[in-house]
Amino acid sequence: MASHRLDRITEDIKRELTAILRELKDPRVQGIISIVRVKVSSDLSYGTVYISAMDGMERAETAVQGLKSASGFIRHELGARLPLRKVPELTFRATDAIEYGANISRILDDLKEEDAHHES
Repeated sequence: MASHRLDRITEDIKRELTAILRELKDPRVQGIISIVRVKVSSDLSYGTVYISAMDGMERAETAVQGLKSASGFIRHELGARLPLRKVPELTFRATDAIEYGANISRILDDLKEEDAHHES
């Protein structure tokens, strides 16, 4: 499959998964949870969805447990929303990308304050 087509399908899957996540009623999936990245195999058989939470890695792992139990519903909804011949079997993985990015932002802010303090 052409890589630009695979990239487009991957983005479509990410967009629809984000919408589906908002509709889930599972309390483990509630809160500020974000889909960081979606990787799909070239034949669209398998997909890995990387989940991150603003509250840290433990919260993301809890959300992954909720998503695993709802994976059948999620896959069915994805098939109904996207015109795909084959809907990928999804695997959910927790990542600390949001927490990592927030930490980098704090470090940069501290460096700016320190630099401004030294210039004064």
